[in-house]
Amino acid sequence: MPSLAETAGLFADRTRAIFCQALLDGRAWTAGELARHAEVRPSTASEQLSRLIQGGVLTEERQGRHRYVRLAGPEAAALVEALASYTPDTPRPRNLRESVRLSAEARARTCYDHLAGQLGVALADAMVARGLVAADSGVAVTAAGRTWLADALGYEQPPGARRPLVRNCLDWTERRPHLAGALGAALCATALRRQWVQRVGSGRAVKVTPPGAEAFRNLLGVVV
Repeated sequence: MPSLAETAGLFADRTRAIFCQALLDGRAWTAGELARHAEVRPSTASEQLSRLIQGGVLTEERQGRHRYVRLAGPEAAALVEALASYTPDTPRPRNLRESVRLSAEARARTCYDHLAGQLGVALADAMVARGLVAADSGVAVTAAGRTWLADALGYEQPPGARRPLVRNCLDWTERRPHLAGALGAALCATALRRQWVQRVGSGRAVKVTPPGAEAFRNLLGVVV
């Protein structure tokens, strides 16, 4: 098992950090796609991806000649998001296109399999305010919250599930927590499936649709 120093070292390279942040969209990318995204040579991308895979941060799947990689799981995603939140400043956009993307991601985006940005934090605040999630010491879903999950989202935690029902994930743009865990994943999946939110381009940003604005207002009192 890698030591703490070895794991920390995996993020001490600009290319590897760019790869990890791109993969926070929860989808699998090819090595070529990541190389173009980070503006590095394919050979460089392959070398850096191998280090992240060996370190347990990423997993890979091969389909024919293509090599797909994704984050190893929710824990890896939470680690990347938490590290990003400790950076002293928000990244400065290099051009107008990047400025538009960063602005959209700050408003609403996916963080692995849950919602983040201003939207994610607003939804988390609303769940606490309505007593669906208790935040006295850590976070926990209340009895009312479990009923809400079943009624509003059609989700019930399977017996023996290993994933926490809810946990905090520190939002790197808002510097406050949004909700992850099975609750966050269920809310995000429902929002995408019912088209309350739609992806913007091929990145992590999402936008709230008119039906989504109505749903968030009716379900949680969140005005977006």
